[in-house]
Amino acid sequence: MIIQHIAAFTDGARGGNPAGVVICEALPDAATMQAMAAEIGYSETAFAAPVDGKWRVRYFAPEAEVDFCGHATIALGAALARHERSGTFALRLNRAEITVDGMSSEAEWSAAFRSPPTQTRALPAAALDEILALFGLARGDLDGRIPPVVAHAGMDHPVIALRERARLAAISYDFGQGQELAQRERFCTFALVHAETPQLFHARNPFPFGGVYEDPATGAAAAALAGYLRELAWPAEEPIVIRQGEDMGVPCCLQVDLHGPVGAPVKVSGSVRSIEA
Repeated sequence: MIIQHIAAFTDGARGGNPAGVVICEALPDAATMQAMAAEIGYSETAFAAPVDGKWRVRYFAPEAEVDFCGHATIALGAALARHERSGTFALRLNRAEITVDGMSSEAEWSAAFRSPPTQTRALPAAALDEILALFGLARGDLDGRIPPVVAHAGMDHPVIALRERARLAAISYDFGQGQELAQRERFCTFALVHAETPQLFHARNPFPFGGVYEDPATGAAAAALAGYLRELAWPAEEPIVIRQGEDMGVPCCLQVDLHGPVGAPVKVSGSVRSIEA
């Protein structure tokens, strides 16, 4: 069993969201993985073992298993590239099969995954009102170009787009109330975003569902957002850049490609760095 500590979606040599990566000959039982994830202490830990030419992967937050985690997938892809070789790795998740490209050389250590298929559904008015109250927001704070929805790319993320960057920076919430709402509605994270330009987004992702106040970089939410933007025919001709974690003092950079038909997987990429455990 190889345990690695890797920060994903780094901003150059800085920042990045820490993830645990555990490469095994066979996956431990769920209780053992949950206990290990709690001990490692990051927002998610990815456990991977080879099965029939693919990698069986499960993700655990400190308090719950999640079906998909983007930043831990980036960390895993980079770890597999260093452990085996640079290339494409097929992953079998709880509810989807995806691929991750891992790159490892003296000049580059990075990864890019293709998400599960994307989709959106309406965010009920009552749930929207509850989310706005949780974060101290009003309907006048919302960006009408990106109406609130529940976006999905492996997990559900309510997307709340704000008109002003300063309003996003000021976000805070009651953790207990957020956790009750997230667990009741099965919201993986709350995707709070601001579009500075069509190509540049700022994001914050509270993660009370998994027992974490806020994630500094969230690849699954980035994929879900990109799938939604594609539905909206968002006017971005190049891959969009998502800046996240800056309001936490942990700068992160995610790149998301909107190309492809509505509902198709989304490519999300980023750099990584090792963390001294």
